[in-house]
Amino acid sequence: MQVSSQALAGEVLVEARGAARAFGAVKALRGVDLQLRRGECVGLVGHNGAGKSTLVNVLCGALAPDSGELRFAGRPADASAWSLREARRWGLRCVFQELSLCDNLTLAENMRIAQPQSAEWAWRKRAGAQLMATLDRIFPGHGLRADDVVGELPIGKRQIVEVARAFTPGAQPLELMILDEPTSSLDGQAAAQLLAYIRSFVAEGKTCVLITHKLREIFAVTDRLVVMRDGQVVQATPTAETDRERLVMAMGQAIVNDAPKADAAAARPRGTEGGAQAVVQVQASTQRGIAMQAKRGEVIGLAGLAGHGQTAMLLALQEASQHKGTDAMRVDGGTAFVAGDRQTDGVFALWSIARNMTVGWLAQLRARSPLIDLKRERQQAQQWRERLGLVTPDMDLPIGSLSGGNQQKVLFARALGSTAPVILMDDPMRGVDVGTKRDVYALIREEARGGRTFVWYTTEFDELHHCDRVYVFSNGRVVGELAGDDISEERVVALSFEEAVA
Repeated sequence: MQVSSQALAGEVLVEARGAARAFGAVKALRGVDLQLRRGECVGLVGHNGAGKSTLVNVLCGALAPDSGELRFAGRPADASAWSLREARRWGLRCVFQELSLCDNLTLAENMRIAQPQSAEWAWRKRAGAQLMATLDRIFPGHGLRADDVVGELPIGKRQIVEVARAFTPGAQPLELMILDEPTSSLDGQAAAQLLAYIRSFVAEGKTCVLITHKLREIFAVTDRLVVMRDGQVVQATPTAETDRERLVMAMGQAIVNDAPKADAAAARPRGTEGGAQAVVQVQASTQRGIAMQAKRGEVIGLAGLAGHGQTAMLLALQEASQHKGTDAMRVDGGTAFVAGDRQTDGVFALWSIARNMTVGWLAQLRARSPLIDLKRERQQAQQWRERLGLVTPDMDLPIGSLSGGNQQKVLFARALGSTAPVILMDDPMRGVDVGTKRDVYALIREEARGGRTFVWYTTEFDELHHCDRVYVFSNGRVVGELAGDDISEERVVALSFEEAVA
């Protein structure tokens, strides 16, 4: 007789005993003990470099533990044969922090790669239909087609495809889903849809592990919280028995203000309200919508549903700064760009951490000579390492040795360490822990007070309160401007959907 998942709810599905993993001198996991039960959603939290992604990679078969034991439904796994395929056979699937889709293939073709057993005649039609059904179930109104090419989609759309592909039923039953920063590029609507689906998934007796630095999501959807620090589990507690303050303290970080609006307003530069010089100007047009400008020392936010023209605007501003712009779009001075899609637009995968950081400073590193001052380069890289709390034993290690959040810190350092007067940021807080976010917010305000201008696209509504003014996008156009107390989630959503409906 087959026992239903609901009847088994509460039983231990996956257990790690003393799991350890090192990368050279870096001990990413230090004897981790963890139990995951049927019918629960576990929030796995910790600062960047705490070991969360390494633990996920061990559980799902991407990495084998150096020592320790993995057990599934009470049975030990063969560590020597542990792999992604073997984990999938046990019913484990994972959505990794870095997207794994093939950009040159369609959605249907990417679905076929995930389920190679679907090799029968007319597989493309079948694979596309399966993926579309899952997308409709999790993200109604997604607006995607099975023949869309992945590389032509904005990163938010690519992320929902990645999630839907993992949840699509296959030959092996799905028992455990691990989601590593699944909402990092999603707008508020898509994120809410995914969180609601996670709860229904768990209600069926399945298990979910959610890794996110968005603590609001953690408290909204999880049953139990597991805190990691320095490669170890330091706390495991029911979500209902803790709060944000205690959770952040367990992570080993200072408390981050729960009311960023008031905190940001108090620290906002005072010179932006008068006659400060406009360093970014975009004229009103039928194509781009209402006029947009950013003055010296301002922090300007770009908001609206993901994929509605915000990134395209940032890229257009960067292009205008490099080619002196036109009457319709002008940027005074150079720009530095902080990419949100770091693997595609940010890091140089074969370079060291230090070289990835300093590549944006080459002009100032050879100001008095045609050669780069290597001593000065090392000194400045070390200064930014300390300033942003970069977790690495050696700046000469490959950039890939860092966690995703620490890689993002390198991109911040590259931009902020340059002499560019305008910083363009494309949803840059993906995978960044709450402590680092606090430090970066403070850096942005400090740099703005010194006269630097920031144009900042974000999918996190709370971050908009750190902006002086916010421009809302819909269907590729700027449809509204908000300032002061008018900057709210309700106003952003209203402007986005009013224009979309119109």
